[in-house]
Amino acid sequence: MMKNIYKLCLIAFLLLLVGCKINTSEPKTNLLGKTEWFDPNKPASTYCNPVNIGYNYTTENHNGIPESRRSSADPVIINYKGEYYLFATNQAGFFWSKDMSDWKFVYGSFQRRPADDDQCAPAAWVVNDTLFYVGSTWKKDHPVWKTADPKSGRWLRHVDTAMLPTWDPAIFQDDDKKVYMYYGSSGKLPLVGAEVDYKTWLPKGNQEDYKKLYEATEVEDIQYPYGEMKAVVNLDPTAHGWERFGPNNDMEPAPWGNFIEGAWMTKHNGKYYMQYGAPATEFKGYANGVHVGDNPLGPFVYQKHNPMSYKPGGFVIGAGHGNTFADNYGNYWNTGTCKISIKDRFERRIDMFPAGFDKDDVMYSITSYGDFPIVLPTKQRDQTKGASAGWMLLSYKKPVTVSSSEECMEVQTHRVDTGGKKVFEKICYDAKNLTDEDIQTYWSAKTSNSDEWLQLDLGRKMQINALQINYADHKATQYNKAMDIYYQYRIYMSDDAINWTLVVDKSKNDKDAPHDYVELTKAIKARYIKMENIHNASGLFAVSDFRVFGNGLLEKPKSVSEFKVERNFSDSRNAMIHWKKQSDAIGYTIYYGIEPDKLYNSIMVYDESSYDFRGLDKGTKYYFTIEAFNENGISVKNEIIEVK
Repeated sequence: MMKNIYKLCLIAFLLLLVGCKINTSEPKTNLLGKTEWFDPNKPASTYCNPVNIGYNYTTENHNGIPESRRSSADPVIINYKGEYYLFATNQAGFFWSKDMSDWKFVYGSFQRRPADDDQCAPAAWVVNDTLFYVGSTWKKDHPVWKTADPKSGRWLRHVDTAMLPTWDPAIFQDDDKKVYMYYGSSGKLPLVGAEVDYKTWLPKGNQEDYKKLYEATEVEDIQYPYGEMKAVVNLDPTAHGWERFGPNNDMEPAPWGNFIEGAWMTKHNGKYYMQYGAPATEFKGYANGVHVGDNPLGPFVYQKHNPMSYKPGGFVIGAGHGNTFADNYGNYWNTGTCKISIKDRFERRIDMFPAGFDKDDVMYSITSYGDFPIVLPTKQRDQTKGASAGWMLLSYKKPVTVSSSEECMEVQTHRVDTGGKKVFEKICYDAKNLTDEDIQTYWSAKTSNSDEWLQLDLGRKMQINALQINYADHKATQYNKAMDIYYQYRIYMSDDAINWTLVVDKSKNDKDAPHDYVELTKAIKARYIKMENIHNASGLFAVSDFRVFGNGLLEKPKSVSEFKVERNFSDSRNAMIHWKKQSDAIGYTIYYGIEPDKLYNSIMVYDESSYDFRGLDKGTKYYFTIEAFNENGISVKNEIIEVK
């Protein structure tokens, strides 16, 4: 009798095991999390903005704001000995990569006191085969550092005190080995440039001519060009609509002036391209412009195609204040700063876009679909059309179920839409925020426990090539850098929300990746996607957007109809753009430029049928077209129209 009972119990146990395997198919994973569809050891062929680095948390009470939040901005990427080094504001170090995708952190802090900035808007450049580095200061108290071994995190002082007040600095060494510095950040004054002595780092010329500069204490006096220094670039917002201050270039007069900052110099075909950021980092229209000259200190002439890098729409918004660099194959890239600006108006991230010089030496940067997967370089290529992987966004406004949701609350946000006044807003952390393509909203679970999860329904089976998990660090308690910050999770996929397959296993991950981009090694078709939290870096388990890329496997949208651009006759910096909204599209991409074959700039718009565009230059004729997109692809572009 006992034997029969034992047999029955054994059979029941085995049936239970079989039942579990039917509902959850978990392929074997090695210690590093390899599955049939994802291998963490295989280098990616694509990346996705924001750049996926371990953005540092701000110091406690930074800018007088008590909330913990991540931020960085003002990036500089330098190609040094065939590897890429990324320096940015307040990171307690820097990042390096062999492929512009997998970024490794090197601790290298210069912070002297707990509340100090740790290299705000730093500059880096290779001078005489050595990597040079300097941060921002108005006080003329910064050293200039150098190293031939940056991965060590150790730096020598080239000079103890750089007397130039280099706020938002840039370093440039010309082919004749002469060294130049550019700097400035102001709503009133231009960027300035100076040739410096390599040994002393003092500006060239009679030092008596710089006495007033060395003794100055007011910013307006400090940023004035003395001696042989030159005013290299200034703004002209009365002529250039995109240089105007405001959330949509619409605050005139600007309460703090129209800001110019973020100097950078690029030399191409004997021409000097003086790059700058404007009109302010907290606005969607933050962009990089360029003036062109025959000498490193000018005079410079405004390039007709401007802004040179511009991204006012989409999930990633903003492209200003960065640099331009060449990869190992000779392709150019432009970096920039994108905004979140909720916990702090300086809550920001970093983006990077394909760039270059066309056959007429016009400098450009392609940001169309710039927050979708972008193909990494493996050879020299034409980038005038960008480098999109062609994987479409599958997750937009798809329904989401979650384990729990944090309650709505009144929060003091730090927008500047109302001229800088602090605003209290009721913010909700609903599941719908996970798929709304708005980096300023997010969902938060009630805890950071391992039983918290989120689940998307794509509506039908689709081909999935990549995922991006954008963490939000809600109620985080971390300040500044710590070396035990990381996320761990598992991602399952299913056709019926009953039988699940483990596709991505990051349960052993120890890398800080707050905008974790996961390129699958093999595409998979599925309808449902479930993410299970295992370990959260700090605060509650919270995600801004869970983004899915691939192909919906149905029809692309039809071409857009009733497209028109109505330029404002009383102020030609402005135009209203209209089109007919269509049911087979989730969004639209507007292209414009100074010639029919130079439609380098773009504006991404979701759902809407119009756009209030205030970024044109007076006296310039433009050309426009538009295309629609959905999960399945992109429509044929409309016929190009001329707008005088």
